[in-house]
Amino acid sequence: MADRLRSQAKLEQLQARFVGVGYDETTKYEWLSNQHRDTLSSMVGHPTNLAYLSTAMGESRLETRTKLLEKMVLPCGPPPPADE
Repeated sequence: MADRLRSQAKLEQLQARFVGVGYDETTKYEWLSNQHRDTLSSMVGHPTNLAYLSTAMGESRLETRTKLLEKMVLPCGPPPPADE
């Protein structure tokens, strides 16, 4: 029983620290959006990845960085309609 409580406390600590871990009511859309934002922020935050991506796309680094930042607003498109 102590192991289970310890595991639950550890999970709650991770959920408080990292948004991408999710919780029991996280929808698929929210989880995918978090994953896409993490990936995009990693590309923007690492200059070598940004240089590689901009070379592959045939654009300048600034153009690529701007497109990636704009895509972070709605990385997976508009949210699905809420069930009421």
